[in-house]
Amino acid sequence: MPIPTRRFPLVAPPTPASPSPARPTPDSPGSPTPPTPPRRTLLGLLPLPERTYVADALRAETVGGLILLAAAVAALIWANTFGGSYADVSGFHFGPASLGLDLSVAHWAADGLLAVFFFVVGAELKRELVAGQLRDPRAAALPIVAALCGMAVPALVYTLTNVVGGGSLSGWAVPTATDIAFALAVLAVIGTSLPAALRAFLLTLAVVDDLFAILIIAVFFTEDLDFLALGGAALGLLLFHLLLRFEVRGWYVYVPLALVIWGLMYNSGVHATIAGVAMGLMLRCTRREGEEHSPGEHIEHLVRPLSAGVAVPLFALFSAGVSLGGEALAGVITRPETLGVVLGLVVGKSVGIFGGTYLAARFTKAELNKDLAWADVFALASLAGIGFTVSLLIGELSFAGDAETVNEIKAAVLLGSLIAAVLAGVLLRLRVRRYRALYDAEELDEDGSGVPDIYEQDDPGYHLRMAAIHEKKAAEHRRRAQQAGATGNEPDSPA
Repeated sequence: MPIPTRRFPLVAPPTPASPSPARPTPDSPGSPTPPTPPRRTLLGLLPLPERTYVADALRAETVGGLILLAAAVAALIWANTFGGSYADVSGFHFGPASLGLDLSVAHWAADGLLAVFFFVVGAELKRELVAGQLRDPRAAALPIVAALCGMAVPALVYTLTNVVGGGSLSGWAVPTATDIAFALAVLAVIGTSLPAALRAFLLTLAVVDDLFAILIIAVFFTEDLDFLALGGAALGLLLFHLLLRFEVRGWYVYVPLALVIWGLMYNSGVHATIAGVAMGLMLRCTRREGEEHSPGEHIEHLVRPLSAGVAVPLFALFSAGVSLGGEALAGVITRPETLGVVLGLVVGKSVGIFGGTYLAARFTKAELNKDLAWADVFALASLAGIGFTVSLLIGELSFAGDAETVNEIKAAVLLGSLIAAVLAGVLLRLRVRRYRALYDAEELDEDGSGVPDIYEQDDPGYHLRMAAIHEKKAAEHRRRAQQAGATGNEPDSPA
Protein backbone atom coordinates (compact mmCIF):
# COMPACT_ATOMS: atom_id res chain seq x y z
CA MET A 1 0.00 0.00 0.00
CA PRO A 2 1.27 3.51 -0.67
CA ILE A 3 1.74 4.88 2.80
CA PRO A 4 1.13 8.57 3.52
CA THR A 5 2.45 10.00 6.72
CA ARG A 6 0.49 8.65 9.63
CA ARG A 7 -1.05 11.39 11.71
CA PHE A 8 -3.98 10.52 13.89
CA PRO A 9 -5.38 13.70 15.43
CA LEU A 10 -7.42 12.05 18.15
CA VAL A 11 -8.24 15.45 19.58
CA ALA A 12 -9.76 17.65 16.91
CA PRO A 13 -8.86 21.35 16.82
CA PRO A 14 -11.32 23.67 18.54
CA THR A 15 -14.01 25.23 16.41
CA PRO A 16 -14.20 29.01 16.34
CA ALA A 17 -16.34 30.38 19.11
CA SER A 18 -19.49 32.17 18.06
CA PRO A 19 -19.53 35.85 18.94
CA SER A 20 -21.42 36.66 22.08
CA PRO A 21 -22.90 40.00 23.07
CA ALA A 22 -20.61 42.18 25.10
CA ARG A 23 -21.43 42.26 28.79
CA PRO A 24 -19.87 44.61 31.29
CA THR A 25 -17.79 43.15 34.08
CA PRO A 26 -17.63 44.42 37.64
CA ASP A 27 -13.96 45.34 37.27
CA SER A 28 -14.31 47.27 34.03
CA PRO A 29 -17.81 48.60 33.40
CA GLY A 30 -18.81 48.69 29.80
CA SER A 31 -15.94 46.46 28.60
CA PRO A 32 -16.83 43.27 26.71
CA THR A 33 -16.40 39.89 28.40
CA PRO A 34 -13.66 37.77 26.77
CA PRO A 35 -15.22 34.80 24.95
CA THR A 36 -14.94 31.44 26.67
CA PRO A 37 -12.39 29.25 24.86
CA PRO A 38 -14.15 26.40 23.05
CA ARG A 39 -13.54 22.90 24.32
CA ARG A 40 -11.52 20.57 22.12
CA THR A 41 -13.30 17.55 20.66
CA LEU A 42 -12.08 14.13 21.68
CA LEU A 43 -12.20 11.49 18.90
CA GLY A 44 -13.51 14.00 16.39
CA LEU A 45 -13.51 13.79 12.59
CA LEU A 46 -10.08 12.97 11.15
CA PRO A 47 -8.56 15.16 8.43
CA LEU A 48 -8.74 13.46 5.04
CA PRO A 49 -5.04 12.42 4.72
CA GLU A 50 -5.11 10.75 8.13
CA ARG A 51 -8.39 9.03 7.34
CA THR A 52 -6.87 7.70 4.11
CA TYR A 53 -3.88 6.31 5.98
CA VAL A 54 -6.10 4.67 8.60
CA ALA A 55 -8.09 2.92 5.87
CA ASP A 56 -4.93 1.67 4.12
CA ALA A 57 -3.28 0.58 7.37
CA LEU A 58 -6.40 -1.27 8.46
CA ARG A 59 -6.53 -3.25 5.25
CA ALA A 60 -2.90 -4.35 5.61
CA GLU A 61 -3.09 -5.05 9.35
CA THR A 62 -6.40 -6.89 9.05
CA VAL A 63 -5.04 -9.28 6.41
CA GLY A 64 -1.97 -9.88 8.57
CA GLY A 65 -4.19 -10.42 11.59
CA LEU A 66 -6.28 -13.04 9.81
CA ILE A 67 -3.10 -14.91 8.77
CA LEU A 68 -1.88 -14.66 12.37
CA LEU A 69 -5.20 -16.02 13.64
CA ALA A 70 -4.98 -18.94 11.23
CA ALA A 71 -1.39 -19.67 12.34
CA ALA A 72 -2.42 -19.67 16.01
CA VAL A 73 -5.30 -22.07 15.35
CA ALA A 74 -2.99 -24.33 13.33
CA ALA A 75 -0.46 -24.33 16.19
CA LEU A 76 -3.10 -25.33 18.74
CA ILE A 77 -4.42 -28.13 16.53
CA TRP A 78 -0.91 -29.41 15.76
CA ALA A 79 0.25 -29.31 19.39
CA ASN A 80 -2.87 -31.02 20.73
CA THR A 81 -3.18 -33.73 18.08
CA PHE A 82 0.42 -34.51 17.13
CA GLY A 83 2.20 -33.05 20.13
CA GLY A 84 5.33 -35.19 19.65
CA SER A 85 6.02 -33.94 16.13
CA TYR A 86 5.27 -30.36 17.17
CA ALA A 87 7.83 -30.56 19.96
CA ASP A 88 10.38 -32.21 17.64
CA VAL A 89 10.05 -29.52 14.97
CA SER A 90 10.00 -26.63 17.45
CA GLY A 91 13.03 -27.97 19.26
CA PHE A 92 15.09 -28.82 16.16
CA HIS A 93 18.42 -26.93 16.31
CA PHE A 94 20.33 -25.46 13.40
CA GLY A 95 22.69 -22.56 12.76
CA PRO A 96 26.42 -21.80 13.08
CA ALA A 97 27.42 -22.93 16.56
CA SER A 98 30.79 -21.15 16.23
CA LEU A 99 28.92 -17.84 16.13
CA GLY A 100 26.71 -18.73 19.07
CA LEU A 101 23.70 -19.15 16.79
CA ASP A 102 22.90 -22.87 17.07
CA LEU A 103 19.25 -22.21 17.94
CA SER A 104 16.01 -24.15 17.91
CA VAL A 105 13.31 -23.41 15.35
CA ALA A 106 11.17 -21.79 18.05
CA HIS A 107 14.16 -19.71 19.17
CA TRP A 108 14.87 -18.55 15.62
CA ALA A 109 11.20 -17.54 15.28
CA ALA A 110 11.20 -15.58 18.55
CA ASP A 111 14.59 -13.86 18.27
CA GLY A 112 15.11 -13.86 14.51
CA LEU A 113 11.79 -13.44 12.72
CA LEU A 114 10.38 -11.08 15.33
CA ALA A 115 13.31 -8.75 14.65
CA VAL A 116 11.61 -8.06 11.30
CA PHE A 117 8.36 -7.26 13.12
CA PHE A 118 10.16 -4.91 15.49
CA PHE A 119 11.94 -3.25 12.56
CA VAL A 120 8.52 -2.28 11.20
CA VAL A 121 7.50 -1.12 14.68
CA GLY A 122 10.63 1.03 14.86
CA ALA A 123 9.83 2.63 11.50
CA GLU A 124 6.26 3.34 12.66
CA LEU A 125 7.55 4.91 15.85
CA LYS A 126 10.01 7.10 13.96
CA ARG A 127 7.30 8.38 11.65
CA GLU A 128 4.98 9.08 14.56
CA LEU A 129 7.68 10.99 16.42
CA VAL A 130 8.82 13.20 13.54
CA ALA A 131 5.78 13.62 11.33
CA GLY A 132 2.76 12.09 13.03
CA GLN A 133 0.53 12.15 16.06
CA LEU A 134 3.33 12.04 18.64
CA ARG A 135 4.98 15.12 17.15
CA ASP A 136 2.45 17.45 18.79
CA PRO A 137 2.69 17.18 22.60
CA ARG A 138 -0.95 18.17 23.10
CA ALA A 139 -2.28 15.62 20.62
CA ALA A 140 0.18 12.99 21.87
CA ALA A 141 -1.01 13.32 25.46
CA LEU A 142 -4.14 11.22 24.94
CA PRO A 143 -2.59 8.04 23.41
CA ILE A 144 0.46 8.25 25.69
CA VAL A 145 -1.60 8.55 28.88
CA ALA A 146 -4.06 5.89 27.70
CA ALA A 147 -1.25 3.49 26.75
CA LEU A 148 0.67 4.06 29.99
CA CYS A 149 -2.43 3.42 32.09
CA GLY A 150 -3.25 0.46 29.84
CA MET A 151 0.11 -1.07 30.76
CA ALA A 152 0.40 0.01 34.39
CA VAL A 153 -3.01 -1.25 35.51
CA PRO A 154 -2.59 -4.79 34.05
CA ALA A 155 0.83 -5.01 35.70
CA LEU A 156 -0.74 -3.87 38.97
CA VAL A 157 -3.58 -6.40 38.64
CA TYR A 158 -1.06 -9.19 38.02
CA THR A 159 1.08 -8.08 40.96
CA LEU A 160 -1.83 -7.87 43.40
CA THR A 161 -3.13 -11.28 42.28
CA ASN A 162 0.24 -12.89 42.91
CA VAL A 163 0.90 -11.07 46.17
CA VAL A 164 -2.44 -12.30 47.52
CA GLY A 165 -2.01 -15.79 46.02
CA GLY A 166 1.66 -16.16 46.87
CA GLY A 167 2.76 -16.52 43.24
CA SER A 168 5.81 -15.34 41.31
CA LEU A 169 6.03 -11.67 40.32
CA SER A 170 8.25 -12.49 37.32
CA GLY A 171 5.37 -12.33 34.84
CA TRP A 172 4.15 -8.82 35.69
CA ALA A 173 4.88 -7.59 32.14
CA VAL A 174 3.04 -10.40 30.31
CA PRO A 175 -0.45 -8.76 30.27
CA THR A 176 0.83 -5.28 29.40
CA ALA A 177 1.02 -5.66 25.60
CA THR A 178 -1.73 -5.31 22.98
CA ASP A 179 -1.65 -7.19 19.67
CA ILE A 180 -3.10 -4.78 17.12
CA ALA A 181 -3.12 -7.30 14.26
CA PHE A 182 -5.11 -9.82 16.30
CA ALA A 183 -7.51 -7.07 17.46
CA LEU A 184 -8.16 -5.99 13.89
CA ALA A 185 -8.71 -9.61 12.86
CA VAL A 186 -11.40 -9.83 15.53
CA LEU A 187 -13.00 -6.67 14.16
CA ALA A 188 -13.00 -8.21 10.70
CA VAL A 189 -14.59 -11.41 11.98
CA ILE A 190 -17.39 -9.69 13.90
CA GLY A 191 -17.99 -7.28 11.01
CA THR A 192 -18.05 -4.01 12.92
CA SER A 193 -17.50 -0.90 10.77
CA LEU A 194 -15.92 1.44 13.28
CA PRO A 195 -15.78 5.17 12.53
CA ALA A 196 -12.34 6.43 11.51
CA ALA A 197 -11.72 8.22 14.82
CA LEU A 198 -12.09 5.01 16.85
CA ARG A 199 -9.93 3.04 14.41
CA ALA A 200 -7.26 5.75 14.53
CA PHE A 201 -7.35 5.72 18.33
CA LEU A 202 -6.81 1.95 18.38
CA LEU A 203 -3.91 2.09 15.90
CA THR A 204 -2.13 5.00 17.59
CA LEU A 205 -2.63 3.41 20.99
CA ALA A 206 -0.98 0.24 19.68
CA VAL A 207 2.05 2.19 18.40
CA VAL A 208 2.62 3.79 21.82
CA ASP A 209 1.98 0.43 23.48
CA ASP A 210 4.68 -1.13 21.29
CA LEU A 211 7.11 1.62 22.28
CA PHE A 212 6.78 0.86 25.98
CA ALA A 213 6.81 -2.90 25.37
CA ILE A 214 10.16 -2.45 23.62
CA LEU A 215 11.48 -0.50 26.60
CA ILE A 216 10.31 -3.24 28.97
CA ILE A 217 12.11 -5.92 26.94
CA ALA A 218 15.29 -3.83 26.69
CA VAL A 219 15.43 -2.88 30.38
CA PHE A 220 14.07 -5.90 32.23
CA PHE A 221 15.08 -8.82 30.00
CA THR A 222 18.70 -8.04 29.28
CA GLU A 223 21.01 -10.84 30.41
CA ASP A 224 24.70 -10.63 31.33
CA LEU A 225 26.25 -8.24 28.86
CA ASP A 226 29.09 -9.11 26.50
CA PHE A 227 30.49 -5.63 25.97
CA LEU A 228 32.64 -6.69 23.03
CA ALA A 229 29.63 -7.96 21.09
CA LEU A 230 27.57 -4.97 22.22
CA GLY A 231 30.28 -2.61 21.00
CA GLY A 232 30.36 -4.40 17.65
CA ALA A 233 26.58 -4.04 17.36
CA ALA A 234 26.87 -0.33 18.18
CA LEU A 235 29.52 0.14 15.47
CA GLY A 236 27.30 -1.72 13.02
CA LEU A 237 24.37 0.55 13.87
CA LEU A 238 26.60 3.59 13.40
CA LEU A 239 27.62 2.33 9.95
CA PHE A 240 23.94 1.64 9.17
CA HIS A 241 23.12 5.24 10.15
CA LEU A 242 25.94 6.70 8.04
CA LEU A 243 24.90 4.70 4.98
CA LEU A 244 21.36 6.03 5.36
CA ARG A 245 22.56 9.58 5.86
CA PHE A 246 24.71 9.48 2.73
CA GLU A 247 21.76 7.90 0.88
CA VAL A 248 23.59 4.76 -0.15
CA ARG A 249 21.09 2.52 -1.92
CA GLY A 250 20.84 -1.24 -2.43
CA TRP A 251 19.32 -4.02 -0.35
CA TYR A 252 22.52 -6.03 -0.88
CA VAL A 253 24.29 -3.47 1.33
CA TYR A 254 21.76 -3.21 4.14
CA VAL A 255 20.51 -6.80 4.49
CA PRO A 256 23.96 -8.36 5.18
CA LEU A 257 24.80 -5.49 7.55
CA ALA A 258 21.47 -5.96 9.35
CA LEU A 259 22.19 -9.67 9.81
CA VAL A 260 25.61 -8.90 11.31
CA ILE A 261 24.10 -6.33 13.67
CA TRP A 262 21.41 -8.80 14.71
CA GLY A 263 23.95 -11.55 15.40
CA LEU A 264 26.14 -9.25 17.49
CA MET A 265 23.13 -7.95 19.41
CA TYR A 266 22.00 -11.51 20.15
CA ASN A 267 25.41 -12.45 21.50
CA SER A 268 25.68 -9.25 23.55
CA GLY A 269 22.94 -10.34 25.98
CA VAL A 270 20.50 -7.63 24.86
CA HIS A 271 17.39 -9.15 23.31
CA ALA A 272 18.05 -9.45 19.58
CA THR A 273 14.76 -7.80 18.55
CA ILE A 274 16.13 -4.49 19.87
CA ALA A 275 18.44 -4.47 16.83
CA GLY A 276 15.38 -4.37 14.56
CA VAL A 277 13.86 -1.48 16.52
CA ALA A 278 17.12 0.49 16.44
CA MET A 279 17.48 0.15 12.67
CA GLY A 280 13.83 1.09 12.11
CA LEU A 281 14.27 4.23 14.22
CA MET A 282 17.18 5.33 12.03
CA LEU A 283 15.13 5.56 8.84
CA ARG A 284 14.32 9.03 7.49
CA CYS A 285 10.56 9.42 7.71
CA THR A 286 10.21 13.05 6.62
CA ARG A 287 9.56 13.94 3.00
CA ARG A 288 11.78 16.27 1.05
CA GLU A 289 10.65 18.47 -1.77
CA GLY A 290 9.61 16.40 -4.76
CA GLU A 291 9.30 13.15 -2.76
CA GLU A 292 5.98 11.37 -2.82
CA HIS A 293 7.04 9.12 0.06
CA SER A 294 9.95 9.28 2.48
CA PRO A 295 12.55 6.46 2.45
CA GLY A 296 11.18 5.20 5.76
CA GLU A 297 7.66 4.96 4.35
CA HIS A 298 8.94 3.20 1.25
CA ILE A 299 11.01 0.65 3.18
CA GLU A 300 8.21 0.01 5.65
CA HIS A 301 5.86 -0.58 2.72
CA LEU A 302 8.26 -3.19 1.33
CA VAL A 303 8.99 -4.96 4.63
CA ARG A 304 5.50 -4.91 6.18
CA PRO A 305 4.16 -7.82 4.06
CA LEU A 306 7.16 -9.93 5.11
CA SER A 307 6.49 -9.06 8.74
CA ALA A 308 2.71 -9.51 8.74
CA GLY A 309 2.53 -12.40 6.29
CA VAL A 310 5.58 -14.47 7.25
CA ALA A 311 7.53 -13.44 10.35
CA VAL A 312 4.72 -12.96 12.87
CA PRO A 313 2.59 -15.95 11.72
CA LEU A 314 5.62 -18.27 11.89
CA PHE A 315 6.38 -16.99 15.39
CA ALA A 316 2.76 -17.72 16.33
CA LEU A 317 2.98 -21.19 14.79
CA PHE A 318 5.91 -22.15 17.02
CA SER A 319 4.86 -20.20 20.14
CA ALA A 320 1.08 -20.64 20.40
CA GLY A 321 1.18 -24.43 20.30
CA VAL A 322 0.33 -25.01 23.95
CA SER A 323 -1.22 -28.13 25.41
CA LEU A 324 -4.84 -27.49 26.34
CA GLY A 325 -5.30 -30.63 28.39
CA GLY A 326 -7.20 -30.64 31.66
CA GLU A 327 -4.11 -29.97 33.75
CA ALA A 328 -3.07 -26.94 31.69
CA LEU A 329 -6.55 -25.40 31.77
CA ALA A 330 -6.92 -26.12 35.46
CA GLY A 331 -3.58 -24.45 36.07
CA VAL A 332 -4.80 -21.27 34.39
CA ILE A 333 -7.52 -20.91 37.00
CA THR A 334 -5.71 -22.20 40.05
CA ARG A 335 -2.21 -20.73 39.69
CA PRO A 336 -1.88 -17.07 40.67
CA GLU A 337 0.62 -16.43 37.85
CA THR A 338 -1.77 -17.52 35.12
CA LEU A 339 -4.84 -16.04 36.79
CA GLY A 340 -2.97 -12.74 37.05
CA VAL A 341 -2.32 -12.81 33.29
CA VAL A 342 -6.00 -13.45 32.48
CA LEU A 343 -7.26 -10.76 34.87
CA GLY A 344 -4.58 -8.36 33.68
CA LEU A 345 -5.64 -8.70 30.04
CA VAL A 346 -9.40 -8.72 30.61
CA VAL A 347 -9.81 -6.34 33.54
CA GLY A 348 -6.54 -4.41 33.70
CA LYS A 349 -6.41 -3.41 30.03
CA SER A 350 -10.02 -2.24 29.78
CA VAL A 351 -9.99 -0.34 33.08
CA GLY A 352 -6.54 1.13 32.46
CA ILE A 353 -7.13 2.41 28.93
CA PHE A 354 -10.64 3.66 29.66
CA GLY A 355 -9.53 5.35 32.89
CA GLY A 356 -6.48 6.90 31.24
CA THR A 357 -8.56 8.24 28.35
CA TYR A 358 -11.19 9.68 30.69
CA LEU A 359 -8.60 11.35 32.91
CA ALA A 360 -6.73 12.77 29.91
CA ALA A 361 -9.97 14.23 28.56
CA ARG A 362 -10.96 15.57 31.96
CA PHE A 363 -7.68 17.34 32.69
CA THR A 364 -7.21 18.67 29.15
CA LYS A 365 -10.86 19.85 29.11
CA ALA A 366 -11.56 17.94 25.93
CA GLU A 367 -15.15 17.08 25.07
CA LEU A 368 -16.06 13.65 23.69
CA ASN A 369 -17.35 13.63 20.13
CA LYS A 370 -21.12 14.10 20.39
CA ASP A 371 -21.67 11.19 17.97
CA LEU A 372 -19.92 8.78 20.38
CA ALA A 373 -20.36 7.72 23.98
CA TRP A 374 -17.93 6.71 26.72
CA ALA A 375 -19.29 3.18 26.30
CA ASP A 376 -17.61 3.16 22.88
CA VAL A 377 -14.26 4.01 24.46
CA PHE A 378 -14.72 1.21 27.00
CA ALA A 379 -15.55 -1.31 24.25
CA LEU A 380 -12.38 -0.34 22.39
CA ALA A 381 -10.38 -0.56 25.62
CA SER A 382 -11.73 -4.10 26.08
CA LEU A 383 -10.56 -4.97 22.58
CA ALA A 384 -7.05 -3.85 23.54
CA GLY A 385 -7.05 -6.72 26.05
CA ILE A 386 -6.10 -9.02 23.18
CA GLY A 387 -2.46 -9.69 23.89
CA PHE A 388 -0.70 -12.22 21.71
CA THR A 389 2.61 -11.72 19.90
CA VAL A 390 4.50 -9.59 22.44
CA SER A 391 2.69 -11.17 25.42
CA LEU A 392 3.81 -14.64 24.32
CA LEU A 393 7.36 -13.37 23.83
CA ILE A 394 7.47 -11.73 27.28
CA GLY A 395 5.96 -14.86 28.81
CA GLU A 396 8.81 -16.96 27.40
CA LEU A 397 11.38 -14.44 28.67
CA SER A 398 9.79 -14.12 32.11
CA PHE A 399 9.82 -17.84 32.91
CA ALA A 400 12.74 -19.03 30.78
CA GLY A 401 13.86 -22.50 31.84
CA ASP A 402 10.49 -23.51 33.30
CA ALA A 403 8.73 -25.21 30.39
CA GLU A 404 5.61 -26.15 32.37
CA THR A 405 5.03 -22.61 33.60
CA VAL A 406 5.71 -21.15 30.15
CA ASN A 407 3.10 -23.50 28.67
CA GLU A 408 0.53 -22.44 31.28
CA ILE A 409 1.37 -18.75 30.83
CA LYS A 410 0.82 -19.10 27.08
CA ALA A 411 -2.50 -20.83 27.74
CA ALA A 412 -3.43 -17.91 30.02
CA VAL A 413 -2.54 -15.41 27.29
CA LEU A 414 -4.74 -17.27 24.81
CA LEU A 415 -7.64 -17.57 27.28
CA GLY A 416 -7.42 -13.94 28.37
CA SER A 417 -7.26 -12.76 24.76
CA LEU A 418 -10.27 -14.92 23.89
CA ILE A 419 -12.33 -13.53 26.77
CA ALA A 420 -11.33 -9.96 25.85
CA ALA A 421 -12.26 -10.58 22.21
CA VAL A 422 -15.69 -11.99 23.12
CA LEU A 423 -16.38 -9.15 25.59
CA ALA A 424 -15.33 -6.47 23.10
CA GLY A 425 -17.32 -8.17 20.34
CA VAL A 426 -20.50 -8.11 22.42
CA LEU A 427 -20.02 -4.47 23.45
CA LEU A 428 -19.24 -3.33 19.91
CA ARG A 429 -22.17 -5.23 18.41
CA LEU A 430 -24.53 -3.38 20.76
CA ARG A 431 -23.68 -0.18 18.93
CA VAL A 432 -23.15 -1.61 15.46
CA ARG A 433 -26.02 0.34 13.89
CA ARG A 434 -24.61 3.61 15.21
CA TYR A 435 -21.12 2.75 13.96
CA ARG A 436 -22.40 1.84 10.51
CA ALA A 437 -24.35 5.10 10.26
CA LEU A 438 -21.23 7.10 11.15
CA TYR A 439 -19.08 4.98 8.82
CA ASP A 440 -21.51 5.39 5.93
CA ALA A 441 -21.61 9.16 6.50
CA GLU A 442 -17.81 9.26 6.34
CA GLU A 443 -17.80 7.21 3.12
CA LEU A 444 -20.65 9.01 1.29
CA ASP A 445 -19.46 10.58 -1.98
CA GLU A 446 -22.69 11.74 -3.59
CA ASP A 447 -21.04 14.08 -6.08
CA GLY A 448 -18.61 11.40 -7.30
CA SER A 449 -15.52 13.54 -6.73
CA GLY A 450 -13.54 10.78 -5.04
CA VAL A 451 -13.55 12.74 -1.77
CA PRO A 452 -16.17 11.96 0.91
CA ASP A 453 -18.81 14.69 1.09
CA ILE A 454 -18.21 15.28 4.78
CA TYR A 455 -14.79 16.75 3.90
CA GLU A 456 -16.14 19.09 1.18
CA GLN A 457 -18.63 21.18 3.12
CA ASP A 458 -16.41 24.28 2.82
CA ASP A 459 -15.69 23.72 -0.88
CA PRO A 460 -17.85 25.90 -3.21
CA GLY A 461 -17.21 23.48 -6.05
CA TYR A 462 -18.86 20.68 -4.08
CA HIS A 463 -22.03 22.69 -3.59
CA LEU A 464 -22.11 23.68 -7.26
CA ARG A 465 -21.77 20.03 -8.26
CA MET A 466 -24.54 19.05 -5.86
CA ALA A 467 -26.73 21.87 -7.19
CA ALA A 468 -26.24 20.56 -10.74
CA ILE A 469 -27.11 17.04 -9.59
CA HIS A 470 -30.29 18.22 -7.87
CA GLU A 471 -31.26 20.41 -10.82
CA LYS A 472 -30.90 17.41 -13.11
CA LYS A 473 -33.06 15.33 -10.80
CA ALA A 474 -35.62 18.15 -10.56
CA ALA A 475 -35.78 18.42 -14.35
CA GLU A 476 -36.35 14.68 -14.59
CA HIS A 477 -39.18 14.86 -12.03
CA ARG A 478 -40.80 17.79 -13.88
CA ARG A 479 -40.67 15.77 -17.08
CA ARG A 480 -42.28 12.82 -15.35
CA ALA A 481 -44.91 15.08 -13.81
CA GLN A 482 -45.80 16.51 -17.21
CA GLN A 483 -45.94 13.01 -18.67
CA ALA A 484 -48.16 11.83 -15.83
CA GLY A 485 -50.44 14.87 -16.29
CA ALA A 486 -50.74 14.30 -20.03
CA THR A 487 -51.64 10.66 -19.40
CA GLY A 488 -54.24 11.67 -16.83
CA ASN A 489 -56.01 14.03 -19.31
CA GLU A 490 -56.54 11.31 -21.95
CA PRO A 491 -60.24 10.26 -22.40
CA ASP A 492 -59.64 6.60 -21.52
CA SER A 493 -57.47 7.38 -18.52
CA PRO A 494 -58.87 6.52 -15.07
CA ALA A 495 -60.38 9.36 -13.08
